[in-house]
Order: sequence, then structure tokens, then C-alpha cells
Amino acid sequence: MRIFSGLLIFLIITLGFAQEITWNEQTGTGLPSGVRLFKGSRATPKLNILYLDVDLNSETVAVRPYISSSVATAPVLTEQFGALAAVNGGFFGGSNSLSSTIYPGEVKSINVKAVTRDGKTYPLLRSLFSIGKSGNPSVDWIYHFDNSMAGIYRFDQPLAYTNLDPTPKPAPQRTDGQAAEDVLLGIGGAPTLVKNSQVQVTYNEEIMWGSGVGYDTRDPRTAVGYTSGNHVIMLVADGRQPAVSEGVGLPELAQIMIDLGCVEAMNLDGGGSTQMAVGDQYVNSPSEYRSVPTILAVVYKDSLNLPQEPQLEKVIDTGDAECQLIGDGWFPTANEGYWGETAALLHTKGSGTTLAEFTVHVEARAAYQVFGWWVAANNRCTDTPVIIHHHNGVDTVRVNQAANGSTWVPLGEYLFSGSDEEKVIISDAATSGTYVVADAIRLVTYDTSGTLSIHNETIARPSRYDLEQNYPNPFNPQTEIRFELPVGAEKYTTRLDIYNALGQRVRALLADRLSAGMHQVQWDGRDSNGVRQSSGIYLYCLRNHTYQQTRKMILMK
Repeated sequence: MRIFSGLLIFLIITLGFAQEITWNEQTGTGLPSGVRLFKGSRATPKLNILYLDVDLNSETVAVRPYISSSVATAPVLTEQFGALAAVNGGFFGGSNSLSSTIYPGEVKSINVKAVTRDGKTYPLLRSLFSIGKSGNPSVDWIYHFDNSMAGIYRFDQPLAYTNLDPTPKPAPQRTDGQAAEDVLLGIGGAPTLVKNSQVQVTYNEEIMWGSGVGYDTRDPRTAVGYTSGNHVIMLVADGRQPAVSEGVGLPELAQIMIDLGCVEAMNLDGGGSTQMAVGDQYVNSPSEYRSVPTILAVVYKDSLNLPQEPQLEKVIDTGDAECQLIGDGWFPTANEGYWGETAALLHTKGSGTTLAEFTVHVEARAAYQVFGWWVAANNRCTDTPVIIHHHNGVDTVRVNQAANGSTWVPLGEYLFSGSDEEKVIISDAATSGTYVVADAIRLVTYDTSGTLSIHNETIARPSRYDLEQNYPNPFNPQTEIRFELPVGAEKYTTRLDIYNALGQRVRALLADRLSAGMHQVQWDGRDSNGVRQSSGIYLYCLRNHTYQQTRKMILMK
């Protein structure tokens, strides 16, 4: 995508730090109404700087974070997630985010809860830029008491550390903060730059000393903030390139955000991570083009993918009574990022005789999404068996526990009825790597009484299979799929799956033994996580024993 500079708006911002920055709005970007891109320049010290202005009052656009299971550059992630534009996100190590990434209804990663300096462990609060359920943005000092939405607490002030503070402070307590119940989505970073339209760089308090992030050194920087008029400002300042741009320090970055109208602002990962993309193209000049796991993106509002509220949800940790360890040799990890208050457990790979059994005991018969949580590290096994005993049988999913750590990883959708035999088992029977990890599992169903709306019509006793065309087609937001099963079909599991145009399974609508006759199933256009799908062609496939038939349908918004 080519970017053309047009002098639609000419702004002069006078800074106490250096010469003025001259801003030009960029046109020809293809960005929709509600999103504007500005580019700034300064001769001395040399500076190339850009920001996106996103109007949250718009009916069509929004901002949200994305996290990937592997690292990539900002343009690649922007294209991968179908975003309009993006900046890089928070801090990370390897492929794991060390900053919060919060999706609607789900914590994908958390801010670090402590850091090590001079051999000492320092508990701390770090910053979060969030959008509330009412649509209002905020920058807060937060702490994750666990990996759930309910575990996010905000605090009026960060911990009162000083530069090179020799004494760690006590860990935050829930009673000292307030539950952040209104948070819809957010991304973490550090330090806070602006509070109440004033420079307030909490560099020492968030223990950025010793992190490699400079306080007033001229470096590439990425920041996010918001104005009193509900506009989000996403900014990158290039640096470490004398002929292009030297960069800015954190106090100067804070002042720039204030001059752009921000009442609160926060620093994101900078240095070689600093990037801004529109579509699949860079619009800034990164110093290193570093691959990152997270972005803060500009999207169409329907891409917020607000999920349905789970009808039933259950999380089982290794410390819960429903988890039983079979065999000796399990030991707790020393690494952060585990679920809840109980450390993840490790065991050397073996022959399959050492197990962690999670007995699920669901409250209602339904199709449940199953997720696993583990702490990733280089010495983890890359083919750890997760054995799922469900109503229709047993499936084994092998997972790479050297990656995708400290987030809920989907393991598939299965029918559970609440029997004692239904379990999720982590086995030591891996073949690659050193340690298997047992930490936590999660089961979620978005409907126990009608989302799938399976209706049985037993008036006729047909002798053949038949899959009808869905109706209505095209559809929005819901369509009905009717099919007929012959006598004898009840001996086998009938499956009805939805696939996208790439052949990727979007939703397992049905996996059960059904009687002969006509059946109808409603699909609400959501995937197995309750996320609304985009417009396009989808396939629905009916399978039973030796029968299989596939038809096309169109979701149109």
C-alpha cells in the first residue's frame, strides 16, 4: 500500500525539549472514516514520528490487541489478523508476552508480577491501557492476582520504589486495590507517561531500571494514550538512525502525548520493536524490524468479536481436588506464568505411566470447548499427549509446550455428559523435549439449552441420508441446517462441522448419536470460542460412519 502525504492539516507543536515538530496528515492510506494518520518531522534533533488518531465515537472503528502464538513483524500480524493498522504491543521474551493482552472476556497474557534485580525479587505494579465495557479508555497501574478477568485489580498509585531501590516491597494485596470489573480489552506496557494531562513517568516505581529501557535516552519509542474527546492516540517515534531519526526520551515522549491532547498515556515496548503498519506495509522506519508477539490494532468495530457469555465454564488447576497425580516425580516449576495460585508441575518424559488426571464433572450435558494452560520454556516437550475422555470416546491431542505458554490453548470441542469416566489427562508419553507440563484445563460451553437448537422430527423413518441446503442462504446472523438420517444411523456418531474457505474447522456443531429421522441445527455465525465470523463462503459437512456430504453457504453482513 502506498502512502501519499497531503497537507490537509498543518500543526505546530512547540516542545521545551527541542525544536518544534511539524505534523502533516497522510492521505491516500485507505483508512476509513474515524481513523487519521499523521507524520511529524523535526530537524534538530532529527526526528521522524507518526501517530494514528482513532475516534472511538465512530460507529465503525475500534482498537483492540492481538496476540500470536509465534512472533512476526507488525505488518505481518496486521495482515494476519485482518486489522486496518497497528503498532507493536508490550514487552516480551522469546515468543511469550510479558505484558497483559486482554481480549473480550479472556486474559491471554499478563503483566509480569515481579522482576529480579541484583538477585532480589521485586513485586510490582505495571501499566495497562484498556477499553472499558462502556467504551471509555483508561491507563491504570494493575496487578493480576490470577489469570482470569476477575483477577485484574487496579491501584491508585504504583509501588513507591526509587531508582536502584535496595529493598523489595511486599506484594500487592486485593484489599489495596479495586477489581477492574469494567475492563473489556487491553494491552500492558510500562511505564505510565501521563496522568491527569500532566507528565508522570513512573519509571522507578515500575522498576524499569535494569530493564534495558532508558529513561531519557533518545531511542525508538511506542506509546498509546487517549484524549478527553475519546480519541485513542497510537504513536511511534523512530530512532537509532542518525540520518533518519534519533528518537526521544520518556519525558519528551510524555510531553508529545500531552501536546496531542492525551489526558493519560502509557509506554509500550520500544527500541527495535517500535513499528507502525497500515495494512501489510510499514509506514515508519524501524531500527531493527524486530518480530513481536503482540500488536495494538485499529479494526472495524465488528472485529471486536464480542463473545457470547459462557453458559457454563469450569477451570481445574493442579491444586484442585479434581486433579489427581498418578506416579511419582512431579515437581513445581520455578517459572512465572502459571495459572492461579498453584505453580505448574513438571515431569520428565516417560512411557505414559505418569499422568495428571483432571476429572471434569460438568454440570450439564453439552458440547464443551476444552483449553489447556501451561508455562512454556525451551526444555518443554513439543508433543505432550493430552488425552480427552468424552461422551463419544477418546481423543488424543499432542501439544507443543515449548511455545504458546501462559494462555488458554484450544484443544477441541467435545461432548461431555458429567460421568465419572470423562477426564482430561496429561501424559508423560512425549518423545521430543525434556519435561511435560501439567497446569490447568478449562471447559466452556456457550449454550446448554438451545444455541445449537437440535430438534428431532421422528414422524418418518427414512432409509437414506440427506443433507439439505441451509436456509436462509445467504444469512445473517443465523441459519438453519436440516438433515435426514436413516434407520441404523443411531449406532454411530453423527458429526456436523463448519469450515471456512481455507478448509479450517470453525465450529463443531454436533457430535452425538442421533435417532433416525429429520433433524435441524441452528448455526449463529460464531466459531467455537463464541466469536462472530466475518462475511464469506463457509462449508458445512455431515458425516456418519461411511456417509459424508458437504454443502456451501454464505454469511453476509
